[in-house]
Amino acid sequence: MSADNISDATKHFVDLRRHMWMAGIEVDLRRLIWQIAVTGKYISAKIHESNRKLAGLKNIYNEEQLALDRSSDTILRIQLEHSGFVREYASEELAETIKVGQGDEKYFVTADPLDGSSLVDTNLAIGTIIGIHRNHVPARGRDTMAAALYITYGPLITFVYSAGKGTHEFVLNREGEYVLSEENIMLKERGSIYSLGGLRRDWTEAHTRYIEFLEREGYKLRYSGGFVPDINQVLIKRGGVFTYPALKNNPRGKLRLNFELQPMAFLIEQAGGKATDGLRDILDIPADSLDQRNPVYIGSRFEIEKAREFLAAGTE
Repeated sequence: MSADNISDATKHFVDLRRHMWMAGIEVDLRRLIWQIAVTGKYISAKIHESNRKLAGLKNIYNEEQLALDRSSDTILRIQLEHSGFVREYASEELAETIKVGQGDEKYFVTADPLDGSSLVDTNLAIGTIIGIHRNHVPARGRDTMAAALYITYGPLITFVYSAGKGTHEFVLNREGEYVLSEENIMLKERGSIYSLGGLRRDWTEAHTRYIEFLEREGYKLRYSGGFVPDINQVLIKRGGVFTYPALKNNPRGKLRLNFELQPMAFLIEQAGGKATDGLRDILDIPADSLDQRNPVYIGSRFEIEKAREFLAAGTE
């Protein structure tokens, strides 16, 4: 099924379940994706009743946890426990992978239950990131990933997923249904926006030269501080680049391979883009531990290939 087959007047009546069925996604996988989509409604409701206060605790990475972080993780874990499709669950909020099934289920789920939670008090968009794997994690993403998705909680609640057959966006309507908004999203070869993580004073010389190139080319800075809204902007605007690079004092970067980078790389590749740490494709990087971090350059092909050129030159 392609975008050409669905007119603007018709596509808004194609809901998520029908879309996955028409795309030929296997039954258990589409049921699991639907279960996670429903869970996003519960997390959204919890966000709307939030009082913005910190939980007074820290997660395993010594980061302050919002009450919303913990609530979102609990909601997601409980839903997956009762899904019947998930054997193990790994979350950014937990110290280790936990069993949530009986031991014979097909899928292993990774989650950043509430990405960008530090933005809650300023009322900016935040999100949920999910990776669905066929084998135990941590692992190399290209070997194990069956699907990936994220949910954006902003002025609209949007659901972006891929099960290896393109990347598609759905919008939660007033009736509580996820209806098709954009099918088979494809990035242009080159975009015009860039999102930058890390302080400029901490950038490496090669990365600085790359950003100066983008600035000379007239790229527009668009950075919210949240991975989900920034990647969503690159995707929906059909191109550009998000980067959180290796820093002088932190060569592994900030973002976590299993919970954030692998799912987003899967989605972006399915949309015709690329994702790299500067040398290797994100989905080709071996994952040795749950808390592994890697630099990232992710977006349309031109910007990612340019990043490779500048970083390769910096190692010579």
